[in-house]
Amino acid sequence: MSFGFNEISSNNSIHNLPDGLLMRLSVAVQMDPIERINIRGDSTFALLLEAQARAYPLAYYTPDRLVLRDGRVSAAVQSLVVRDIVGDYFTLGEPRQADLSSFDVVLLRQDPPFDLAYITSTHLLDRIHPKTLVVNDPAHVRNAPEKVFVMEFPDLMPPTIVTRDLDAIKAFRAEHGDIVMKPLYGLGGQAVFRLSRDDLNFGSLYDLFAHMFREPWVVQKFLPAVREGDKRIILVDGEFAGAVNRVPAVDDLRANMVRGGTPAATDLTPREREICARLGPALRAHNLLFVGIDVIDGFLTEINVTSPTGIRAVKNFGGPDIAALIWDKIEAKRAAG
Repeated sequence: MSFGFNEISSNNSIHNLPDGLLMRLSVAVQMDPIERINIRGDSTFALLLEAQARAYPLAYYTPDRLVLRDGRVSAAVQSLVVRDIVGDYFTLGEPRQADLSSFDVVLLRQDPPFDLAYITSTHLLDRIHPKTLVVNDPAHVRNAPEKVFVMEFPDLMPPTIVTRDLDAIKAFRAEHGDIVMKPLYGLGGQAVFRLSRDDLNFGSLYDLFAHMFREPWVVQKFLPAVREGDKRIILVDGEFAGAVNRVPAVDDLRANMVRGGTPAATDLTPREREICARLGPALRAHNLLFVGIDVIDGFLTEINVTSPTGIRAVKNFGGPDIAALIWDKIEAKRAAG
């Protein structure tokens, strides 16, 4: 990507770039242990491949390596080289302590659970953003958990409550019949249960959730059309960028690909385009550059801002290169200062 500018005031890796030259950004990625990822479908890996193709120096660290001392945030980072080869996809350099404000960009890409450890990491990254551009904005990641932020758009959603109150859940179930219960800060389809109106497991499941989760839960009206797919739609800087339909296995409720869901090519319906248009201004206002939303039968169910997925699946079905779109947006934001 080229920009029509002659000078950029930024960190040391960007110097008075003449017209037509690519911006060269220094990039650190905060993610889960890289040796555990599945590169075939991992969106963080897609972002790293694209960054490396643009000759950005890459540094890697896990959130447990963050250090706050004397007002400065650092981490034990390692240089990173990536390859799109299953079983041999990365090489790490020796650890070195680096001030994170020395980087142009930090990718905040660790997976939930969205617990106090995650929240603490966003507080630390607040101290370097926006001098160092953190994607997504850590303050708004903290303030927009996926199953809570979505509640700002109730008219786009299926009937939903967030609670752990037994009487409220019983009344909701009596009103809507079949329901889905899931933890508020879960991930990847973990602990998602469908309960029919007369399911005798309701009491036991309530007791189990009450024992396992201190926070409230999400309870939604069950949407039978989930059998036809749970659509992941990706927005980049508030604009539609691509989508993939995820069809659950015949013996499972959950369409998440990590739970056996099968990806399929898809187009947006007019209703889904309306949802994207409604969300776009709010996502831009919150500096949420890379977002994945989930839509079932025209109903918005989640807004994923912590570590959205779907980039590689979209490209595999002939869709756009969303990793390139994201880096184009990041370059433009860095160029704008």
